[in-house]
Amino acid sequence: MTDSSTFIAALTSQNLPNINCHISVSNEPSCIEKSVKTGTVHLVGAGSGDPELLTLKALRVMQKAEVVLYDSLVSEDILDMCALTAEKIFVGKRRSNHALPQEGINELLVKHALAGKTVVRLKGGDPFIFGRGGEELQEVVRHGIHFESIPGITAASAAASRAGIPLTHRDHAQAVKFVTACKKLGAPNNDYDELLDSTQTVVFYMGLNRLNEMTQGLIAAGRDSNTPFAVISHASLPTQQLLIGTLGNIAEQQAEAKLPTPALLIMGDVVTLYHEFASYNLGALGKSACVDVQNVVSSHDLVSNLEVVT
Repeated sequence: MTDSSTFIAALTSQNLPNINCHISVSNEPSCIEKSVKTGTVHLVGAGSGDPELLTLKALRVMQKAEVVLYDSLVSEDILDMCALTAEKIFVGKRRSNHALPQEGINELLVKHALAGKTVVRLKGGDPFIFGRGGEELQEVVRHGIHFESIPGITAASAAASRAGIPLTHRDHAQAVKFVTACKKLGAPNNDYDELLDSTQTVVFYMGLNRLNEMTQGLIAAGRDSNTPFAVISHASLPTQQLLIGTLGNIAEQQAEAKLPTPALLIMGDVVTLYHEFASYNLGALGKSACVDVQNVVSSHDLVSNLEVVT
């Protein structure tokens, strides 16, 4: 259980509403009103993994849940913050390993909501950024079920912020693109011609296993091989690791460093700001290790040399 649990009780005094459908039966001598209780589905972004980055609204809803369907990227600390009495059902997906197909997850959401339950669909990051949240809500509303969507901090924001790599900067990037490395049914996303603008930061989700193929494809499409490139693993967690290189050498560096999944890939000139901020970035120093093939630095060693001024 995390330190965040100390304020949970203060946030859970409000009751979640149930949707009540009132059906009037008019063919009786006196009108008989029959009430049918229908549950609700709450699509909750659990954020990047650090429980302190969870929103207060998400926490309140989680504490009222009767059923929780959670993904593999939801940390144990965050799962522990759900109501103790809630039925917790694992429906996680990892590469080529799905605990339950998407259709099965949709069916569970509908089943428990129609049974009158308060259902929380707990998803890593933000449900609407490569989280299939839209697909699940399409099924929910098809059955006349009311829903609430609560955003979470997506991995790109968490990883970049913790590492000290701003996704936009007036001198370096006037736009940012979030791109999935794989399309539906696992088909590779090879639309490299759309990613050649040097004034844009590009963040690749689910791309670590395609890193070599993607970097070669981007260079072949015309992107400069000297474009700064970062791999950030385990965003916002104490195990976060960072690898800095260029489009031309990052795959070779990753082959040696072997950073684990889940990981984000960031391409663009903003990556150069990491080195400018690194020595002063308390978030990075306190929570992660910087993996540099040429010079490995432990964050714990750096923190020990900091003098705390109060």
